[in-house]
Amino acid sequence: MTLAKPITPHLWFDTQAEEAASFYCSVFPDSGIDAAIRLRQTPSGDCDVLQFHLCGQPFMAISAGPHFRFNPSVSFFVNFDPSRDPQAREHLDALWSALVDGGQALMPLGEYPFSAHYGWVQDRYGLSWQLILTRPEGEPRPMIMPSLLFTGEVCGKAQEAGAFYRSVFEGSREGTFVAYPAGDATNREGSTMFSDFRLGDTWFAAMDSGYPHGFAFNEAISFLVPCRDQAEIDRHWAALSTVPESEQCGWCKDRFGLSWQISPIAMHEILASGDQATIDRVTRAFLSMHKIDLARLEAAAK
Repeated sequence: MTLAKPITPHLWFDTQAEEAASFYCSVFPDSGIDAAIRLRQTPSGDCDVLQFHLCGQPFMAISAGPHFRFNPSVSFFVNFDPSRDPQAREHLDALWSALVDGGQALMPLGEYPFSAHYGWVQDRYGLSWQLILTRPEGEPRPMIMPSLLFTGEVCGKAQEAGAFYRSVFEGSREGTFVAYPAGDATNREGSTMFSDFRLGDTWFAAMDSGYPHGFAFNEAISFLVPCRDQAEIDRHWAALSTVPESEQCGWCKDRFGLSWQISPIAMHEILASGDQATIDRVTRAFLSMHKIDLARLEAAAK
């Protein structure tokens, strides 16, 4: 059995959530804004929340103040597959031009040993994207895949993390694994040069990097886990939450430093309902919680 809805990347902006979501929907195919929500009287004041999809992948974004900043520890692969799109290279170039405008190239667009056409870009909002012309052989991947870079204190733990996450989420399985070879001056032989795996219905990539990047996972990007009932909330919370001081409003942090939101599907249906009075009551209820109590939320909604 898989999750009723896919794991959803959640993006924390200072004030630009609506602007950024609109921009992304204008440059990615199969994209659109699904709901715009106002959370009132939160610790960050009134917050705009956007539910949107890019290339069919759901996202959420919130404007909640300058508390966290994006960094490349979490980026998003965008796969352009010539076997599915005869104009894949041209479409990649067009998206690159849109994303690099006002941003910066972290790895210039060009030819690399692993791809004939690839580039890593940090856009005008600081969010990172890896655009790649994929090789058509093998099982196809979704067009957008979250990518986790294990560096600093968690360097060398990408393989361990992938196995752990697959043990937590139903319907998960391994994908590709490529190890660093002997003789790499920066990375330990056998650690993860590249891997991917499916958690529920969502594909992730994961890599180790021994370079002194100076960044690590933080709350700017978290992953929302949609749960059908309290039992699912309890199970995921018990597995993923290991930093008690990070527990708030359904947010938690795992042993690798990655942030998750363990959240009932019903709550997001309420928030997307457009009934502001109900939204306000539910917001007041969940702001006082650590782990989400579904019965209390449902009582608040009524």
